Amino acid sequence: MTIPRKAASLPSQLADGIARQIHDGAYKAGDKLPSLRELAELHKYAKNTVVAAFELLVARGLVEPRRGAGYFVVDRRKPRPADEETAGSLGRAMDIVWLMREQLKTEPDAVAVGDGFPPVEWLADVRLDKYQQKVVRTGLGTLFRYGSRFGYAPLREHLVRKLADFGIGAEPRQIVLTHGANEAMDIVIRYFVPPGGKVLVDDPGYYPLFGKLKLASAEVFGVPRQPDGPDLEALEQLLITQRPRIFFTQSLAHNPTGSDLSAAKAFRVLQLAQKYNLLIVENDPLADFKPMAAPRLSSLDQLERTIYIGSFSKSFSAALRVGFIACGADLASDLADLKALIHVSSSEYCERTVDVMLSEGHYQRHLNRLRSKLGQATENAVKLFESVGAEIFAKSPHTLYLWAALPGVADSLAMAQALLPKKVVMAPGRVFAIDAGEISPWSRYNVGAVADPRFAPALRQVLAQWR
Repeated sequence: MTIPRKAASLPSQLADGIARQIHDGAYKAGDKLPSLRELAELHKYAKNTVVAAFELLVARGLVEPRRGAGYFVVDRRKPRPADEETAGSLGRAMDIVWLMREQLKTEPDAVAVGDGFPPVEWLADVRLDKYQQKVVRTGLGTLFRYGSRFGYAPLREHLVRKLADFGIGAEPRQIVLTHGANEAMDIVIRYFVPPGGKVLVDDPGYYPLFGKLKLASAEVFGVPRQPDGPDLEALEQLLITQRPRIFFTQSLAHNPTGSDLSAAKAFRVLQLAQKYNLLIVENDPLADFKPMAAPRLSSLDQLERTIYIGSFSKSFSAALRVGFIACGADLASDLADLKALIHVSSSEYCERTVDVMLSEGHYQRHLNRLRSKLGQATENAVKLFESVGAEIFAKSPHTLYLWAALPGVADSLAMAQALLPKKVVMAPGRVFAIDAGEISPWSRYNVGAVADPRFAPALRQVLAQWR
């Protein structure tokens, strides 16, 4: 009996069709492809479907976007390998959706040194099963209904105290619970970013955010990230020339560079925000791993020009999908209404679970162990990369990520291809860049994952062959 193959998604079908036309010569190098609207009307697809298809074609190196002009066929000097699935998996590393799929895979025999999450064993003492009876006792009747548009009230009260530890003053009415930090960003984008709206992001930065902004048809500008925060000169120049409304950034444990914002730069960023009427969205997914008093834009600004986004995915469990937005009270009410319109409510069951966990003394002990493991893993990872002569972008004492360039490696994507047969999966630098076609020597490394005893020998062997 032959098992039918799973049907390709609509974006993949459309991308494959255009790719065949390019290979067959219907579209030649330099030709402009039909517009998003034309293709959407021709195939009766939603605009987002066509956008996703074009992104796949860009990731395959077949077409390129030209700002304000559309998409054009690339002049390819080297032929594409015939085996698209095997030869193209890392060649499509610039494809945001592809990388997200790779991040979500669970392959026990692979060493995922580019993973975005702490090692599972670091979170193993968070036994979710032991909390379930306590969750049910918090209110069985309400667990069969939708929750409040703001989210579970006791958890929001807990978050008021948590934010106070960071120096951020807030009231429960200023907090909106969400289905993870990614939904929080999605809600903010829907509220503030119209099609064609100008948005600033860290470059390199958080690639799922880039995908969300592309789906929103935003015009995205990258602010170069330096070891102590954004490049202030570049930031001000963009504020003068582009007049963006909003800047998405990560102050601490920056993804992917692992760098931290300095206090001096934090003050200057807020001065620029005041001068140029800029709203700052500060995403802080690794807050529980960093010192309480570390410089945060939201603690200096007190949610006047900042929106703070947090999550429990890294410190508790990504499966719980509990995040939150903290902002001004009027804006929080609007965002809660938007959340209700899009998703009705977030998961009160998961929110009650987090609330129960925060209510127990075990929580602080868990965080202390996490920080201890992270500090030791960071120290060991730095020593490993220094031993092979790698350049490390920033050496924060507590960071889940290291941004490193290996000696003699100009293109980290090529190194990723070389390591893949050894079951080592990297996160090449161009994935995190605004211009995904730009060659980068940098890669993101998870300090917990590189401790796997299989990684160092594989890395040294490939580096030796490289030289």
